[in-house]
Amino acid sequence: MIFLILALAISVQIFLTVKKVSPFLSLLIVAILTGLLLGMEPSKLVATIEKGVGSTLGGLALILCLGAILGKILESAGATEKISATLIGFFGKKNIQWAVMITGFLIGIPLYYNAGFVILVPLVFTIAKKTGLPLLYIAIPMAAALSTTHCFLPPHPGPVVLVNAFHADMGKTLVYGLLIAIPAVIIAGPLLGRGLKKIKVDINSFLFEDTNSNQHNPPSAIASFSIALLPILLITLSVLAQAVLDKNGLINKVLSFTGDSTIALLIAVIAAIHFFGIQKNKSMNEIMQWVKDAIAGIAMILLTITAGGVFKQVLIDSGTGNYISAFSSKLHLPPLVFAWIITALLRITLGSATVAGLTAAGIVAPLALSGAVSPELMVLAVGAGSVFGSHINDSGFWMYKEFFNLTLKQTFLSWTVMETLISILGLCFVLLLQLFI
Repeated sequence: MIFLILALAISVQIFLTVKKVSPFLSLLIVAILTGLLLGMEPSKLVATIEKGVGSTLGGLALILCLGAILGKILESAGATEKISATLIGFFGKKNIQWAVMITGFLIGIPLYYNAGFVILVPLVFTIAKKTGLPLLYIAIPMAAALSTTHCFLPPHPGPVVLVNAFHADMGKTLVYGLLIAIPAVIIAGPLLGRGLKKIKVDINSFLFEDTNSNQHNPPSAIASFSIALLPILLITLSVLAQAVLDKNGLINKVLSFTGDSTIALLIAVIAAIHFFGIQKNKSMNEIMQWVKDAIAGIAMILLTITAGGVFKQVLIDSGTGNYISAFSSKLHLPPLVFAWIITALLRITLGSATVAGLTAAGIVAPLALSGAVSPELMVLAVGAGSVFGSHINDSGFWMYKEFFNLTLKQTFLSWTVMETLISILGLCFVLLLQLFI
């Protein structure tokens, strides 16, 4: 009966998604209906909703907002374009795929997928026109880099939510995520791109007639790279300090504090405001407008994640999670494989990687919280499953298709194959990593 209710809940979510209902509203409606169908008392359900909101926002609201602000400042100040130009100049035409991949990877860490994609698409068209290389040969490494950072690396919404839901360590998740993301993006990026060289695409896009920067005083390459990578550096130093230094030592305490995700992002935001705002003679009103625009841009993302947290809490408080955990044991499926399969199925049916991850979190959370498997690897297994089989119900599918002026067949052969490859490789590397930790 429980599986029937879950299937009905997912069906309703799919129906509301097809009807273009906001994910925030649809997830909240589905969570309430699911709770009632599972026999929860209305008073207990209301308390569960409040608990779900608090537990979800408490662990990620500041991280998401600060991450959005950092990305907006980097974009507005011209730092992202400076990073791109520097890498391309260094690698040259022969290794242009690697330049685009690394650019996408570096920009994809602080920026959300949609923002990074829109920023880099003009660059892809410019490179294709100047070098005469096939468009998808250049575009796929960029898209793969953005996709891997989106599904594997904090401070992106999906990984951050899962870290919070599974009580995982943010620093370890970041380090493990990097170990998985790097080989995955190389295979699904430059190597796959070489296999798509024969696909002919018109590169004369009316959307990007002029890709020159409007920044008259762009920041230096050193400053751009330093600020963009500062949160990653601080978090990584914290993980290394905990592994090799005395836990009660002053240095370890300082690095643990600055390596907290919220503190690391706050430090990077302050540094970005100083170097890219104040030192560039930007008025405080202009700088704060960047901040306002960044927060406004993620408001719906934050609400959607909150509603997903409510759904997760309903499944946990109703006892459904324990039932699923027991059922998984009966199937004798490894927890990480089970989590990946559940998330991949949700991704195919729901379309949104974030919503698929959020929904799966409620189902597989007991497996992570039981101590039977590394919660950090569970985060990455769900992240890998969340990008499987992207097709026509995914907004990213259509954004990629329209921006690059592709046919449906070309989009399936490039975008869908790329996303599926990242997902399968991600699972394989997670299982491999499990052997060593």
